[in-house]
Amino acid sequence: MTDLDFKNKVTALIDSLKSISANYGLGNDGNEFKIITQVFLYKFMNDKFAYQIKQIEPKLANAESWEKELSKYSDDDYEMLLLQLGADTAKLKPEHFISNLFDRQNESDFSKLFDDTLMDIAISNNDIFSVKTDGGAKVVLFDRITEYIADPSKRDDFARAIINKIVTVNFEHIFTQKYDFYATIFEYLIKDYNKDGGGKYAEYYTPHAVAKIMAAILVNEPVQNVTVYDPSAGSGTLLMNIAHAIGEDKCTIYSQDISQKSSSLLRLNLILNNLVHSIQNIIQGNTILSPYHKDDNGELAKFDYIVSNPPFKLDFSDFRDDLDSKENHERFFAGIPKTPKKAVDKMAIYSLFLQHIIYSLSKNGKAAVVVPTGFITAQSGIDKKIRQRLVDSKMLAGVVSMPSNIFATTGTNVSILFMDKNNKEDVVLIDASNLGETVKEGKNQKTVLTPEEEQKIIDTFNNKKAIDDFSVVVKYDEIKQKNYSLSAGQYFEVKIEYVDITAEEFETKMKGFEENLSKLFAEGKELETEILNNLKGLRYE
Repeated sequence: MTDLDFKNKVTALIDSLKSISANYGLGNDGNEFKIITQVFLYKFMNDKFAYQIKQIEPKLANAESWEKELSKYSDDDYEMLLLQLGADTAKLKPEHFISNLFDRQNESDFSKLFDDTLMDIAISNNDIFSVKTDGGAKVVLFDRITEYIADPSKRDDFARAIINKIVTVNFEHIFTQKYDFYATIFEYLIKDYNKDGGGKYAEYYTPHAVAKIMAAILVNEPVQNVTVYDPSAGSGTLLMNIAHAIGEDKCTIYSQDISQKSSSLLRLNLILNNLVHSIQNIIQGNTILSPYHKDDNGELAKFDYIVSNPPFKLDFSDFRDDLDSKENHERFFAGIPKTPKKAVDKMAIYSLFLQHIIYSLSKNGKAAVVVPTGFITAQSGIDKKIRQRLVDSKMLAGVVSMPSNIFATTGTNVSILFMDKNNKEDVVLIDASNLGETVKEGKNQKTVLTPEEEQKIIDTFNNKKAIDDFSVVVKYDEIKQKNYSLSAGQYFEVKIEYVDITAEEFETKMKGFEENLSKLFAEGKELETEILNNLKGLRYE
């Protein structure tokens, strides 16, 4: 079976799970995403467990039924087998296996058995797979998902439908795959759940082009044992891309996001991408009001790499005054947006995330942040103060202004702001606004970059190349002279083309210009006379 065939099987399974949810009244229900993602995760963990134990015990791979062969193990032998599993594989008991539930599906109260199995897996693996809230509570791996069916008499059938569907596909093939395979599967899995309240909070899914460009520019040389942070992580697209660029075993992920849904999706993404060791660092909570990650001295933690696509506008008036405290003065050095009398939902919360990111960078730290393009030229207020700090402190790497509609869900033009505390010389400014092609996505149109265009942006930035009407390489002093503008277009040279001509050719051209001007003046005089005569006629009438 080819990778494409298998990918089609996985996506078909996801579609089937969505169909089952719809058949039981949960299509487009707020809890549908929990059922789909958690059932998929249960299947994934079951098959990964099978794959890993077969690597440890080859005889299990050759058995007609690995589950039945395992049932012959003594408790001590089974425990020894579990101890050999890697930390990224859930430790399952025989009663947790999908095959066990399949064999018992005709028992009464099967839905309770199904839910109890999921909850026992969650409790047994709580230390590794739980997401924490900023208050310290743990959000466990699974819910009692059959209880989302309002009619209790239908829950057993619902659970049976799920078990009979997931038992037909074997995922063990995918554990030899690479990042791109999982990225595509994850994107398909959450494609109907990647919005939250019309985009009021961070987008769950950042376009591949944006994520790829950010990672490729930030990580342009081998590194190891580094920390990576996203203070508005969504489902983790940016984190997965940079972790893949660094190497999943060479970095530790940290994140925080206010949305419970996004934190659950991020956890799933980490499990899919061999980053289980970082789940303990995934925090659900308000980063701006209650940043969670701190060092041993209680100070906010500093990170080697930070990526973020923060919400741009959001009503944070209910906690705005709480931010204006002595301990936050250094973090929010440029100020806190005031609460307007009208349109409070348009408060520029991205400026707080930007300041938080600058404050959270380690001494050699790098960052890439999606910002509204208006930020790079604003001539006053908090935005300009932030740009001044980046330039005056010499920690700016550059800016890439993206094409309009690169995000299908927002009409706001965006740019990617790159920071690098070691960049003391040249700054790269790129205007990529004319790249890409327009495609329709649902009711919206968005701009998609070709792979060649993505690579052009990456190579131009990393090689610090100046290209006519596309990129410039400038000094910090030049940026100060331009009133701290980070728009590439303001630095492009205005070119005047000179053509050598003879004196006779010059005389002929000038004579032609004079004749044209005389003709235009004459026509203007005739038109003026005609208008005056018409006005006189109107007066006499």
